[in-house]
Amino acid sequence: MATLGIAGAGLLGRLIAWHLGHSDYEVHVFDAASGPHPAYDGQGAAAFSSAGMLSPLAELDRADPVVVTLGWRSIQLWEKITALLPFDNELSGVFAKGCFVRRGSLLLAHRGDTSATHRLLSRSLLASSDWPAPEVLDAKTLSALEPVLQWTGHAWRLDGEAQIQPAVIMRLLYADAHPTVCWHWNAPIEHVEPGCLRETTGRSRSFDVVFDVRGLGARTIENSTESNIDVGQLRGVRGETVWLHAPGHGLTRPVRLLHPRHSVYLVPHSADRLFVGASEIETEDRSGVSVRSAMELMGAAYSVMPALAEARIDRLDRNLRPAFPDNAPRIIVESGLIRINGLFRHGWMLAPALVESALVRAKLPTFSRLDIPPVSPVTEASHG
Repeated sequence: MATLGIAGAGLLGRLIAWHLGHSDYEVHVFDAASGPHPAYDGQGAAAFSSAGMLSPLAELDRADPVVVTLGWRSIQLWEKITALLPFDNELSGVFAKGCFVRRGSLLLAHRGDTSATHRLLSRSLLASSDWPAPEVLDAKTLSALEPVLQWTGHAWRLDGEAQIQPAVIMRLLYADAHPTVCWHWNAPIEHVEPGCLRETTGRSRSFDVVFDVRGLGARTIENSTESNIDVGQLRGVRGETVWLHAPGHGLTRPVRLLHPRHSVYLVPHSADRLFVGASEIETEDRSGVSVRSAMELMGAAYSVMPALAEARIDRLDRNLRPAFPDNAPRIIVESGLIRINGLFRHGWMLAPALVESALVRAKLPTFSRLDIPPVSPVTEASHG
């Protein structure tokens, strides 16, 4: 049985381990975390702090078209992947029947905040004809779709977009991994090279193939000069989020409000919980959420959904997303070593498509059991 070593047990690491473990590989996953569950302390996997929006069309505002193409592919893959996971019916509201929902999303803008909206819509008109175009909504149509939302002056429906449950899927990818997958917690990796992972204890582990999917953890002094991928250029982009308890909130699809400083989105996660995010701050500060960010996020959410005035704050969260200077991801494949990094704020939207591309290029088993036709791998040049 071929052996694989994975440095990093975040979203990419769990997805790769789940897939290749079920493909008759012996897999060992190493991570600095103390266990598989989130601590929400700003230190663990950024995937736990995500809203789980799969919104490639909305990302046209600033993302490269290649990122958008990968996003549409990931929606196809997530639908198949989540169907194979042992969903335990613990959720409610829009997720009552599973941890993947595809109902489209809504884009809102206040009357005076139209510059970003015009940029996004103009880019969508130049996009691929295979992508759905934004549908302009009037106040009556918006009210019919989402009665709890207040008319802001501009609204569009983005058909085909989806959402998932990040924390649930992270747990299920771990729990449903094949018995041939071994998880090594409290085991940070300090050096990666083809066929070898070295722990901070100095112990080296040999494998047929290794994956480096550590995010910012890959940015070590020793690795920063490696020629194949300059992980020294990685930076952390801070994101801050608010979890609200709002019984009977009534929202059934994600809503993104274009805001002068940053896009704010409201995402229903159950019949009584909503996610509000996310700031995008160029700092690597991992301390608690600032008063300014909390007020901006909740104020923006309240402006489009007045019923949130009586919602209760469950949790203020923050984390750092790994990003390269151009905010585009990188896939590097060489003999015995695969690196994937720099997913920025698009982790859930890009992960399956990037993994698929890396597997194809490395001639490893792809997602054949998903019963979905493969696509051509994304070239290295597309990611810089």
